[in-house]
Amino acid sequence: MHHELWFTALLNKYFSAPAEWILSLAGYHAEHGKPWNNGYAMLVLAVIIVVLAAAFLRTRLSAERPGKFQLTIEAVYTFLDDQAHEIIGHGYKRYVPFFASTFFVILFCNLMGVVPGHESPTMYYTIPAGIAIATFLNYNINGFREMGTMKYLGHFAGPMWWLAWFMFPLEIISHCIRPVSLTIRLFANMFAGEEVTLGFMAVVPYLVPVVFLALHVFVSFIQAFIFTVLSTAYVGGAVAHEEH
Repeated sequence: MHHELWFTALLNKYFSAPAEWILSLAGYHAEHGKPWNNGYAMLVLAVIIVVLAAAFLRTRLSAERPGKFQLTIEAVYTFLDDQAHEIIGHGYKRYVPFFASTFFVILFCNLMGVVPGHESPTMYYTIPAGIAIATFLNYNINGFREMGTMKYLGHFAGPMWWLAWFMFPLEIISHCIRPVSLTIRLFANMFAGEEVTLGFMAVVPYLVPVVFLALHVFVSFIQAFIFTVLSTAYVGGAVAHEEH
């Protein structure tokens, strides 16, 4: 699990200097010449795949004769759109691109572990933590923008003013726990799945691991879906108006 993968070695060979500079800005000093670890390298690769897939699809979009790839992506996007409509309601359209991007990035990150010579970056806790923090910032920023500062903060005080002194710190703690729970859920499931698959491949290298690879694919989809639905629910709670 700790050996350097081919893409990690590639990034360390050609892009070590900019990575070391960025890390130094954060006060972190990595091993000279090896600032990239497998988790970050696989995340970059997954993002590149998503961007290239989107660019490929964009050049081949057709309303008259859509291909299988277009129909598949449209089906997933429509499903996420319906979920956002059901959970958020009024004005949900503006948030769907973030949810779709989150879903596809997490999905491709999860599925990287199925490909020989690759690992799922989500099995490294820093990657789910980064996505969870982005989700946390997204729904809070949208909450402040949609509701206004005072009204959004009023959500944390609860419906009864005389309990505000108790509810406000409790809600703050609850919201701060959200990125932690998102991180642990995604990281723990992907790490466990990767370890179980590798363990059975080492003991029984033929036939049996196929079952666990299929299970890994299934868990990859489920975890991407759960993360995205929770993100949608958080946005829905942050931007909800009383009349809706």
